Amino acid sequence: MKLTCVLLLSFSFAVRAFGVSSDRSLSNRKALLTPSNNNKAPAAAFQQKQVVATSSPLFRDASSVRGGAVPGWAAYNEALDKQPLITKAMTSLVGWALGDLLAQIFIGSGPFDVKRFVTLSLFGFLYHGPSGHYFYNWLDKKIEGTSGKVVALKVLIDQTIWCPIFMSVFFTYLGLVDGDSFSAIGNKIKTDLLSACQGSWKVWPLVHAINFKFISTKHRLVFINSVQIAFNIFLSLIGTKK
Repeated sequence: MKLTCVLLLSFSFAVRAFGVSSDRSLSNRKALLTPSNNNKAPAAAFQQKQVVATSSPLFRDASSVRGGAVPGWAAYNEALDKQPLITKAMTSLVGWALGDLLAQIFIGSGPFDVKRFVTLSLFGFLYHGPSGHYFYNWLDKKIEGTSGKVVALKVLIDQTIWCPIFMSVFFTYLGLVDGDSFSAIGNKIKTDLLSACQGSWKVWPLVHAINFKFISTKHRLVFINSVQIAFNIFLSLIGTKK
């Protein structure tokens, strides 16, 4: 029940943080970005810069203040453009760190496990961020568009092919860190892979439907991590289960 509540709160936060701006707000921004006859070139350059920074329809304008502005959003976009791989790796490090931190504080029992916290945070940095960068870039290049059919196909590929691969790597990584034998790792995958995938199927089809429909390729991981903070609580619990 606690995990379900956290998942709902996390999803609500993500939708609000990346929510669609009102028509009036959009109209006002368009008016501000309309170049005058005397200064077309600078205005056009400014407009192009704004489009790059807010290229996903669900991300709000950085100039808005109430309920939508994200501090550092422009700097984050610049980092995504200049160093996309390391920026996405750091994004996932933060997502996985927060996920396990919340799991240990609010759901787990006993003293804080520093080794577990560092292990899962590093997994976000070493695998989740980089693999997500390459996978979603590849998927968006192979299957272009945002129609209902395209979105459904991407969700299907993500959840039936990528999800089992990701979960298997996750369990293998944890086993290697703990010094488990390959036999023990194989047994862990056989025992918990289906449960992990079933947990994913309850959350991610809807999230990815929004992701593939509205979010640009370079912003996919930050949107995913905003929701995955809660889902990582589930992964940290099932991944460290003996």
